[in-house]
Amino acid sequence: MVLRWGVAGAGRISHDFVIAVQSAYPKDHKFVAVAARSEDGATTFAKDHGIPKAYGGYEKLAMDPDVDIVYVGNLNTQHFSTCKMMLEQGKHVLCEKPFTMNEKQTRKLIELAKSRKLFIMEAVWSRCFPVYHEAKRIMDSGEIGDVLFAAVHFGHALQHVERLTSVQMGGGAILDLGVYMLQFQQYVFRNLKPLHVAVNGHLNRAGTDESCGAVITYPDGKMAVVSTSARVALPNEGVIVGTKGTLKIPDFWCPTRLITPNGVKEYPLPRSEKPYLHHNSAGLCYQAEEARKSILSGQIECPHMTHAETIELARLMDLLRKEMGVTFPEDSQEF
Repeated sequence: MVLRWGVAGAGRISHDFVIAVQSAYPKDHKFVAVAARSEDGATTFAKDHGIPKAYGGYEKLAMDPDVDIVYVGNLNTQHFSTCKMMLEQGKHVLCEKPFTMNEKQTRKLIELAKSRKLFIMEAVWSRCFPVYHEAKRIMDSGEIGDVLFAAVHFGHALQHVERLTSVQMGGGAILDLGVYMLQFQQYVFRNLKPLHVAVNGHLNRAGTDESCGAVITYPDGKMAVVSTSARVALPNEGVIVGTKGTLKIPDFWCPTRLITPNGVKEYPLPRSEKPYLHHNSAGLCYQAEEARKSILSGQIECPHMTHAETIELARLMDLLRKEMGVTFPEDSQEF
């Protein structure tokens, strides 16, 4: 089965996603339509990527009968309304992280998808990389013993980017970068619930978080230490420590190497003739194929990024923002 894609949002991440999927899986995935806030933007994107249909606004994309699934790659604040629109018109959804602005919105979308028996997934692309699959195999096998500690520090100098600082645009390090550090420790201590989360950090002049760190304790002596910054570059490496050994994952959010006690394992990315705008974006193809496999098998969630994990991730981001004193207009929304 060829999965027919629509794209909501004609920005940089959508550009990379389409190139990655077209390059890696040209026979199994087809892009049939794109929508953007302006028709001109959608038309330009469509021409650049060989997509036959372009729409100004997202309503026509939602109504398009040729679209099976929609990749939502617009602004954070638009994710909820766009996903809701697509689900209501019977479309499966792969939505960029952060999935929504808070736990309330996240739960609402997942409830809607379940009621319609539609696939929906938060596009935590990291989980679909071969490195993550191999790291999980090693942890599950007991090769590094009982995993007791995880650490990850993720940061880039991004204070010049308006969407990273504006409250109205859902700005802040936690939602844009912190989602990666939180999903990593969640992936390490999967199925465990935190006992306590200690949070600290700094706000910028706009009142959004420019940095944030947390110590997260779990049952049985397990602990994660995580930090994120939108002001300075951090090591950007994930570390998993067990009683018998340690795993290190450079570029943990889009990794091609896994450092194990027995040596380094390499996992080259698929090649593309077209250039990407972001680091290791060729790996965006993996989540698209996982979505296709899930839909073909009749699943409405991806086993590598479940609905329960997406809800827990939203809950953790809400908790961090609350401790930092950052609120968004969407936090007062009621359903």
